[in-house]
Amino acid sequence: MAVGRRYYWPELQLNIWILVVLVGSATCLGIFSWLMTVQGQLELGTPWIFPYMVTTGALGLVFVLTVLILAAQRFLLPPIIMVGSFILWVLWLTGLIETALQMFGGVADVNSNCQNYVVNQEFKGNSVDTLSWLTQINICNCWKAAFAFEVVNNVFFVWMMVMSWQVNRDVYD
Repeated sequence: MAVGRRYYWPELQLNIWILVVLVGSATCLGIFSWLMTVQGQLELGTPWIFPYMVTTGALGLVFVLTVLILAAQRFLLPPIIMVGSFILWVLWLTGLIETALQMFGGVADVNSNCQNYVVNQEFKGNSVDTLSWLTQINICNCWKAAFAFEVVNNVFFVWMMVMSWQVNRDVYD
């Protein structure tokens, strides 16, 4: 009977990675799902980035769940994690680039529009205008949060590739 090789994962680092990627993926999934709902309610077309990031966020959640299942069974193999992390890194990087272009590129970018038409024109009091402003500032903040979590997830998928490579080389023994 052949005995397989044991891989020793740094538990704290792995748990931090799982938590952060779980939060980032779930947040982006929720934000872009909500933005798709807003677009539908406004009867506007849905930009490709919204369903793309919903799918990417869902794949991130599935990957974290897979990591948890494999870790529980003591079958967390570095090559599988490296390949999965690389694929997700590419997907998240694509989403990050498009979100950055929407946020900061061009004449009518989201960040400039938010600054000019929302942040600089605050409403207060019990009125429909205030409710409208609150919804608009929420949309602006959702874009910023999604961008931030896309950056974080990209960094954490690179971190997981490096950590997997180190585990494969027995650095943590």
